[in-house]
Amino acid sequence: MPMGRRAAAVVSVVTLLALAGCTDDGGAVEPTPTTSSPTPTPTPTPVSAQVGAPAEVVTVLPAATASDAALEASRAVFVRAPVVVVAPVDDVVAQLTASSAAVALGAPVLLTGPGTDPAPLVAELERLDAAAVLVVGPVTLQPPSGTTVVPVPAGAGVDVLRSVTGATFGAPAEVPAGGEPGAVRALTGPRPVVLVVPGAPPAPTTSASPTPSSTSSPSPGATLPRTRPPAAVAGTVALTGVGVDPIAALATLRAAGVPVIDTPGGDPRATTPGVQAIAAAAPDRTIALGAAFGPADRLARRVATAATGTLLGGGGQLVFPQVPGVPGKKYVALYGTPGSKALGVLGEQDVPATLARADGTAAPYRTLTADAVVPAVEIIATIASAGPGDDGNYSTERPVEELRPLVEAAGAAGMAVVLDLQPGRTDFLTQAQRYADLLALPYVGLALDPEWRLAPDQVHLRQIGSVGIDEVNGVSAWLADFTAQRALPQKMFVLHQFAGRMIQDRARLDTSRDELAIVIHVDGQGSQPAKAGTWNALRTDAPPVHWGWKNFYDEDVPMLDPTQTYQVQPVPDLVTYQ
Repeated sequence: MPMGRRAAAVVSVVTLLALAGCTDDGGAVEPTPTTSSPTPTPTPTPVSAQVGAPAEVVTVLPAATASDAALEASRAVFVRAPVVVVAPVDDVVAQLTASSAAVALGAPVLLTGPGTDPAPLVAELERLDAAAVLVVGPVTLQPPSGTTVVPVPAGAGVDVLRSVTGATFGAPAEVPAGGEPGAVRALTGPRPVVLVVPGAPPAPTTSASPTPSSTSSPSPGATLPRTRPPAAVAGTVALTGVGVDPIAALATLRAAGVPVIDTPGGDPRATTPGVQAIAAAAPDRTIALGAAFGPADRLARRVATAATGTLLGGGGQLVFPQVPGVPGKKYVALYGTPGSKALGVLGEQDVPATLARADGTAAPYRTLTADAVVPAVEIIATIASAGPGDDGNYSTERPVEELRPLVEAAGAAGMAVVLDLQPGRTDFLTQAQRYADLLALPYVGLALDPEWRLAPDQVHLRQIGSVGIDEVNGVSAWLADFTAQRALPQKMFVLHQFAGRMIQDRARLDTSRDELAIVIHVDGQGSQPAKAGTWNALRTDAPPVHWGWKNFYDEDVPMLDPTQTYQVQPVPDLVTYQ
């Protein structure tokens, strides 16, 4: 109808109605009812949980039980949550369903069931100011007053979860036995896959009348508030890897957008993938699942090192990784000083030839072990001298710039470097500090050679030198602090010894510094029976260290070949050639 005709018609209708509203006797009549469109119900605005990073740089969650871990993870990253998901502590199928729902909703997952105290769970619901609880599977729960309870079956299908939660989901994904933690770690919102167990009975595919599997009383006409996942917690990562992988806690962290990185053995420096993942995340805050991660301050240093992304030869940032399932490392080194044939095979050729020789010397060992075999060079940086020299210390300190070409070329080739000190009448720490520029390189370690540490009245080759344990511990403390302050990978710290008296009071050797991997290097020469006797004697009542063996081309009778060298027990972690 044209606009003019429609307006005229409206006026006519109004006039007729007005006239019909009066009678001759003035009596009122009932108005004729009219039809109008109902006012549409406004769609509620979705609400989100409030999440945030922990206050501390590193938070270690004890995670003594799965239900404890769930509470700890919720407290770590959730400030408030309009919806909380609750599942039975002993039902993996329900926890997988709960995990998918939690990541879609942006909600924490809590656990209850036999053997768990319900009070902490209820207190957490109150802290989170939860308006509703999505109960998955057979759960007994008395929520706080006013909290809506909405049930969903364990193993529910995509359609049921979508109907009950109002969220969207990806396709179902089967999770093999034992793969549950990894599957939950991989969940990603806002459209997570629905995790299911292979061989489970077909789950409901419609939400027409879902059968409540919960022993909690659902609220009449219960529905969940419309929610959306919160923005991810910024600058925060979570670590697993100590055998504590609670599904609910992992789901809570993923629901808050926190990436979860597997760090085998609990040391983020141990593997190349772990180092690379942490470096890519560049976290400001770290949450670790399991008390076995150790003290928070130590873990903070480890994470800071991993975050640099620097890798050592053989992978990772540990000199000797000792993690189940992760290959270890062994080292084969040339010993000497550049430009001097008299002091060892290292100085018998130029830098490129030295690197080629080091790699060729290490090569036969690779067929004898499943560990990575890393070529190395042990460079004599300060050389014991027959005369006192200008400074009177009977030691010639080679300038840093003379050593740098070999040091940097070896590092570029993925080799390890160790600087060896023969200090004469000065002390080891004074000399070590001279080489700080080289020790600041991630692949450079340090060796102390007590044979050449003289007392004020001693002279080289007339007496065998020695060092007190306090001096050794002083150097290790300085080197460990130096390493930690620069977030450097772990450093090899080698102590040469072929007689007990060379390191006095060795039982007090400080092996506690996480930044160092300590090696006692047994470098006696001569007949093999004599060398074996020295090896066994020095290992008696030794502190917990790694062990090194030296093969002398000219002085050993005979020199062991690689197969024979690895028949020494325990198998040496470091083998050097002089």
